[in-house]
Amino acid sequence: MRHVRPLLPGPVRTPFTFWYALVLLGTSLYAAYAQRETVSALLRGSSTDVAHLAQHPVLVLVASALWVAGGLASPYALGFALVMTALERRIGGRRTAGVFLLGHVTATLATEVPVALSVAGGRLPATSLHRLDYGISFGLMASVGALAGLLAPLPRGILLGVVGTTLLQELLEFDDPLTAWGHPVALLVGVACWPAARRAYRHTVRSATKRGGAEGHPGGGVSR
Repeated sequence: MRHVRPLLPGPVRTPFTFWYALVLLGTSLYAAYAQRETVSALLRGSSTDVAHLAQHPVLVLVASALWVAGGLASPYALGFALVMTALERRIGGRRTAGVFLLGHVTATLATEVPVALSVAGGRLPATSLHRLDYGISFGLMASVGALAGLLAPLPRGILLGVVGTTLLQELLEFDDPLTAWGHPVALLVGVACWPAARRAYRHTVRSATKRGGAEGHPGGGVSR
């Protein structure tokens, strides 16, 4: 447990990830055990499809990030706990939230705006404006990208290689085209955050050193 504990979120060291994870746990349990009709209505209302983005952009961008597609059995649930904890320990809660939000919003708009333009141009049917789209995967992918920039070359290469292979498989299968394209976009958003993330990490290390402590040290190491 001593070795596992630093990998998981806690209310003191990683408050953003901890409380966000509790919200996701609550919504996942609700989705699993509440009435199907109620859950379906909530998911539809939280969808970041073109129709909802045009009417209530801020509301649906927030609401869509309160659900885990696939529930607690989804690999995104475990990935969220591990990746977000590791990132928050290195750059802090506010910056971690910023990376997540930036990836979530950017990848959503990058996939939904082309749909709106295609419908307007007659290349897609009007029903495409109402597709179901929700979940944390875009924000999580951006966080993976940002975290990779704080790792040493070998673990960075392994992380990006595994994630890149998974995303390539999604693109080849093309079961959900918008999600398949949104994930690489979100990952690149995280990679674009490397300079800011590295500055934040160095600041975190300096602050921990001033507090005197291995206890406050965020762990890991940044390598160019």
